[in-house]
Amino acid sequence: MTTAALPSAALPSSVRTGLSRGGVEVRQFFRAKEQVIFTFTFPAIILVLLGSIFDGRYGDGVSVGQVFAASMAASGIVATSFVNLGISVALDREDGTLKRLRGTPVTAGAYFAGKMVLVAVASLGELVFLVVVGMILFDVTLPTSADRWFTFVWVFVLSIVSCSLVGVAISAVAKSAQSAAAVVNVPYIALQFMSGVYITIDSLPTWMQNVGSLFPIKWAAQGFRSVFLPDSMMAKEAAGSWELGKTALVLGGWCVLGLALCLLTFRWTNKRD
Repeated sequence: MTTAALPSAALPSSVRTGLSRGGVEVRQFFRAKEQVIFTFTFPAIILVLLGSIFDGRYGDGVSVGQVFAASMAASGIVATSFVNLGISVALDREDGTLKRLRGTPVTAGAYFAGKMVLVAVASLGELVFLVVVGMILFDVTLPTSADRWFTFVWVFVLSIVSCSLVGVAISAVAKSAQSAAAVVNVPYIALQFMSGVYITIDSLPTWMQNVGSLFPIKWAAQGFRSVFLPDSMMAKEAAGSWELGKTALVLGGWCVLGLALCLLTFRWTNKRD
């Protein structure tokens, strides 16, 4: 007697698995109330402090707070992506989460995608809160044209993808979750100054401008300034323009480079395991 072979169940696609994993990451994030509050409010708190200390205006009536708000939009995304993922991936590796996931249909690509879903949700919430505070205290206004909203979308997406992938990659540098915070925070803080987040780019020494231009945060901040600031503020940029084409090219290049670095450096367990 012969028996018919049972059809094997098809494994879910990487996209579906990544979205499912992203749902898990988001639920875990919102269960930690203190983490949610700190993540959403941190850029706005820095904005209030800096905008209150430096309360002047430029010649065309743009407040310093408006400039800080636009630049802090990029800084907040880098914090939720590069910084948070650099630490959380190292922690997932150390506490065995990644080792357990390796025995499931979750591929490395699906794991990366799940992390980016979390970054997108956290960054959007953080950005909304930042803009609301900026509108109330520092005369920030929402874009009024379709092209600026389009710029907002692609700068937001490319910033999330590029900085998330670099964050996952740099987690491999940290030998433990404890050391990961130092590994990611030192370049994050330094690049904020070199990228014109806290100081207008035309006030920085040339060598700082050159170093900052090599990394995503400078271009993300410049992209968001093009969205939230009038075109008269282009004169404060290093090239005297928003350079949107170059912004897209650099952020897109970091997406490709970040993915390559992830594929080269990602590991499911610590070497000692």
